Amino acid sequence: MVAAAKQNGNKRRDITVLLALVGSVIVINFIAHFYFMRFDLTSEKRYTLAPTTRKMLGELKDVVYLKVYLEGSFNPGFSRLRNETKELLDEFRTYSNNNIEYEFINPGDVGTKEDQTSLEKQLYDKGIIPEQVIDRNREKTSESLIWPGAIVTYDRKELPWQIYTRQVGVSPEAAINNAVQELEYSLTNTIRKLQQTKKQEVTFIEGHAELDTLYRYDFMRSLSEYYSVNRVSINEKLKALEGSDAIVITRPDSMFSDKDKFIIDQFIMRGGKILWLVDPVQINQDTFRLKGYTLGLKNELRIDDMLFKYGVRLNPVLVQDLQCAQVPVNIGFKKGQPNFKLFPWIYNPLIMPDLPHPIVRNLDLIKTEFCGTLDTVMAKGITKTILLRTSRYTKLQQTPARIALSMVRFQPNESQFKDSYQPIACLLEGAFSSVFENRLPSVIMKDSAIAYKMYGKPTKMIVVADGDIARNDFQRGNGTVMPLGYDRYSGQTYANRAFLLNAMNYLLDDEGLLQLRAREVKLRLLDRKKIELQKGKWQIINMVLPLGLVLGFGLFQLYYRRRKFTR
Repeated sequence: MVAAAKQNGNKRRDITVLLALVGSVIVINFIAHFYFMRFDLTSEKRYTLAPTTRKMLGELKDVVYLKVYLEGSFNPGFSRLRNETKELLDEFRTYSNNNIEYEFINPGDVGTKEDQTSLEKQLYDKGIIPEQVIDRNREKTSESLIWPGAIVTYDRKELPWQIYTRQVGVSPEAAINNAVQELEYSLTNTIRKLQQTKKQEVTFIEGHAELDTLYRYDFMRSLSEYYSVNRVSINEKLKALEGSDAIVITRPDSMFSDKDKFIIDQFIMRGGKILWLVDPVQINQDTFRLKGYTLGLKNELRIDDMLFKYGVRLNPVLVQDLQCAQVPVNIGFKKGQPNFKLFPWIYNPLIMPDLPHPIVRNLDLIKTEFCGTLDTVMAKGITKTILLRTSRYTKLQQTPARIALSMVRFQPNESQFKDSYQPIACLLEGAFSSVFENRLPSVIMKDSAIAYKMYGKPTKMIVVADGDIARNDFQRGNGTVMPLGYDRYSGQTYANRAFLLNAMNYLLDDEGLLQLRAREVKLRLLDRKKIELQKGKWQIINMVLPLGLVLGFGLFQLYYRRRKFTR
């Protein structure tokens, strides 16, 4: 009787504990339904959204719908990217009050072969770039085409979101990791573009033999996705830049008048942003194309005093770099036809962004042509940040410089390329002083119509010692504008457009959107050599150890029960 009563008491106690646990779980889940909390234990806080992102998501007035085409049977790298993308979208949905909706689609599972081909064409036309993935191991080599992107729709507007982009000279693991780092920035940037109603105004300055509109068309078109883009010839008109938030000066080739300089200076003093894309050395491209040689002379623009006052000096030198693009040279005739061969052209340096600033972080190679260098100089209260610099194997050629295409036939002497890491792009931030300080008569300084400002509001500017960095090719025969950064000789598209867009986004971004790019996700890779050497060992451990643990636990339970009940 006592044993039975004790057994019944134990049963009641167990049932009570079980009901209490179940009830606690129900109550906790009910409370959790009204409160969201997530503990990010990663060292780099990879799962913590930035305040600007959370603010943007909280202000969504409509549903953002994403069709994500990163779905299918992938290698571990792209599987990780897909999983990270899904987790980010879940996080976005939580902070957006469920205004983020998405679906993952495998293009290879859509209808018939014709339907799949049609979908892939639509995705490409909308701006999603496919990726050819080749996986090699000891057993086999496989090849597949994936579409690492999404189509994002908001308020009856639609934009592509490119989740992954291949980077030249970067390992697949590092490229995937860079894509993971960029997820929050790139998606936030896409939604931000869809949200824009009133665009800030970017003005391209004309009237000083700047780059022809046909050759900066792709840059202007790309900027128009973010901003209202127009062109203005200052022509010494005091209010020529009124209403502009930023101006762009692209490869001017003639002198600036004092009045034009004054108007630009006062635009900066009033808080205007400016992107200078200036060639310190003037090259006659027509002569070079026709004769195969030309002279490089200092580009007399009369803006040296302005830039010096703001904190930077352009050096009238030409950069020669062993890390460079190639050009075709006719090495003779074959069957009556010219025989062209590609040669490295040291006057077209390829710049690998290797500095940590958000503007250039994780960018691919950037192509330059006949670029110069710059130095920073003393300017009170101005912060100077170098954005781009040449490679380790750089040589500077002083002006006047003789340039001949025949130079490609001679092997450069590597020992002469010792002018390593020359800066060619610089960001200047702070409250600038007018270049006309103490240079104007009192009658102009006191004129209310002119409203001269000697000291400016805090603002930003970027100076690049290469005007061709914004130049796209143009085929006059069929009127085709080539993408900015596209090299018709190699078929490679360099990151010129991404750099310039990032530069302008940074100049005009008042919420620090590009600071999202500063986030770093540490890449913790396995030791491939160790994997190959110990592959069999770990396969056996992964198969035998779980079975051994289950078997050992079962034998222990059997022994314990026998010992208990035999008593």
